[in-house]
Amino acid sequence: MQIADTGTALREILKSAPRPCVLVPTMGAFHAGHLALMQQARALAGPGGTVIVSIFVNPIQFDRAADLAAYPRPLTSDLAACGEIGVDVVFTPAADAMYFPDRSVSVTESLLSRHLCGASRPGHFDGVCTVVLKLFLLTGCDTSIFGEKDFQQLAIIRRMVRDLDLPVEIVSGPTVREPDGLAMSSRNSRLTPQQRQDAPRLRQALLDAVSLGSVEAILSSARAAIEASPLTRIDYLTLVDAETLQPISEILRPAVLAVAVFYGEVRLIDHASVAPA
Repeated sequence: MQIADTGTALREILKSAPRPCVLVPTMGAFHAGHLALMQQARALAGPGGTVIVSIFVNPIQFDRAADLAAYPRPLTSDLAACGEIGVDVVFTPAADAMYFPDRSVSVTESLLSRHLCGASRPGHFDGVCTVVLKLFLLTGCDTSIFGEKDFQQLAIIRRMVRDLDLPVEIVSGPTVREPDGLAMSSRNSRLTPQQRQDAPRLRQALLDAVSLGSVEAILSSARAAIEASPLTRIDYLTLVDAETLQPISEILRPAVLAVAVFYGEVRLIDHASVAPA
């Protein structure tokens, strides 16, 4: 396994890398969900291809300085996990290796990012699109894998690839959950024991609500179940069209029930599919 911490070093390593090249962009602090994406990448690349994992806590996608400062960075154990899975190249840049101090160009998506996390975290998806485009250009990857848990991010990356004619295939990986249903996240480690015990209510609230038929009934049920806990603070809870990510008043097409909830300073997201009657 080779490790690069600058774009120049990465490009030098990848000059003779066998194709296909499959990229898994991450911010590190690996859990089983990340490992599943790497295993998926290894299968897609095959024994002769190249799997690239980036580990970069991207500062320009954080809207809260405290969240950026608290984000876990266990690089030694992350590198060990990459080695065990058979990753070929790991890219671990510092922020000043990714961004010039006077940078003035970024990528903006203006439709799919209007709601959900985009509404409550201004500038977040500009940061995501900018860093992902840079990673695509630095690696020259053929394929890149993103988890379905961040379904808005996945949709926006696909839109960026479509609209900018990027020669990268975007592949999704299913959400990996704890045995009690909580979606795996690097942020879960920051929950107190009491918060961690309560957090599976998010998934259960969504599952109990999605079959209720009307938008009003679904949202009312899910909100009541989540707010029944004194530990929760809802950031957003909404039903959106599964393709356009715009809020809906009727379920005429496949939809997504999406939620973001704060437990103290820790923000968790989850979603569930809703089928039209």
